[in-house]
Amino acid sequence: MAHVLRSSDLPALAAGCALFGAGGGGATWPVELMVRRGAPWPVTLHDVADVDPATPCMAVAYSGSPELLGERLPSLDPFGIATDAVERWVGTEIPALCSMEIGGMNGLTTLGAAAGRTLVDADLMGRAFPGFDQVSLLVDGVPGVVLGCATGADGVAVVSQARPADVERLLRTAITTAGGWAGIVLGGFTVGDLARHAVLGAYERVLSVGRGFADARFGEPHDVARAIGGTFLAEGRVQRAPQATPHAGVTSVDLRAVDGAVVRLVARTELLAVLRDGVVVAAAPTVVAAVDAVTREVVQISELTPGRNVFVLALPAPAWWRAADHRLAAVAPSHFGVEGLDLATDPGTDPAGTSTDAREAT
Repeated sequence: MAHVLRSSDLPALAAGCALFGAGGGGATWPVELMVRRGAPWPVTLHDVADVDPATPCMAVAYSGSPELLGERLPSLDPFGIATDAVERWVGTEIPALCSMEIGGMNGLTTLGAAAGRTLVDADLMGRAFPGFDQVSLLVDGVPGVVLGCATGADGVAVVSQARPADVERLLRTAITTAGGWAGIVLGGFTVGDLARHAVLGAYERVLSVGRGFADARFGEPHDVARAIGGTFLAEGRVQRAPQATPHAGVTSVDLRAVDGAVVRLVARTELLAVLRDGVVVAAAPTVVAAVDAVTREVVQISELTPGRNVFVLALPAPAWWRAADHRLAAVAPSHFGVEGLDLATDPGTDPAGTSTDAREAT
C-alpha cells in the first residue's frame, strides 16, 4: 500500500526523527530547511511488499560532523559522485531508495534524494546508531553490499565485502579526507533483501511518534511519553557537562532528578543507557531521548549543558534488533566496551516507567 508524504508532514517527521536520534544523529533543522524546497513533494512511500523484490535498491546518508554540515553546506547533488561509483560497481542503475538511518537528520536526508526513485518504507537502523557497523545489512552479513563515499575534489572511495568493523574504519578515514563530513551511498542489495534485513515501516512509525509529540509537547512529561508510545524515565537538572569515561569515545552526563534520584546518561554519539541511583533502567537498542523541560526541543548530547532542565524518555527498540542474538550484540552497550549496562528486555514498553529487567550496574 502506498502512502503519500506531504510538505505539511515535515514538522512531524522532523520531530519524530529527532526523537529517534537518541540524543545524536545530528540536528534535523538544517536538513528540514533543505528538503522543504528540495524534496519532490508530495513523496510517495511504498511498502516493501508492494515493490518487485528483485528491484535494486540503495540508501543515502550524511556522515561525519553534523556541526560541520551547518558550516559547510552540501552541494545541490551531495550523493551524485558516490551514487555513480556504486552503480558502476554493481553494473546497473538503482531505481529504488530506502533510508539508511531514520534517526536524526538522515531520516529527512533520504526525502531529498527521492526524486526519480521509488521510495520504500524501510530503514537500515530503525533509529540513530554511532557506526556503519550497525547498518542492518552489514550486521546480517548480506553479500554484495557496497558503500561509496565522496572524499573531496571529485574523489570517491568504494568499500565492498568488508567486515562491518572494517567498513566503519575505512569510511571514517574517507570522511576525514573529505573534510569532516561526506555523502554516503550504500547499494548492492535489492528491495527483497529489505524484507528480512531491515526495519520495515520506519517512516510510518516516525511520523506517528512525531504527531503524538506535537499534540502533547507542552503537557506533563508523563503525558508526552504516553502520547509517543514511550516511557517516562526521569526529569531533572544537568549537574555537569558530558564527561569522558575510561571507555574510548564514551561519555556520561549526570542529572539531579526532581524526586532526588541521581540519574546518569551514558552516551557515545547517541545515548546508550540510563541509570537511576546506579540501577540500569534503559539501554540500547531502546531509544532514549532528552527533551528540554522549558522549550520542549529534543536535545542533542552536546547540548546537555550544566543547569539545563530536561526530562528523559524511552521509546521501544525496533523489534528487528531483538529478533536475533547477533543483532542485539551489535548494538548493546557492551558492543562499545561498556560492560554491565545491557538489558535483556525493552523498558520502552513498560508504562510504569521502570524496566522489568532493571539491575545494578557493575
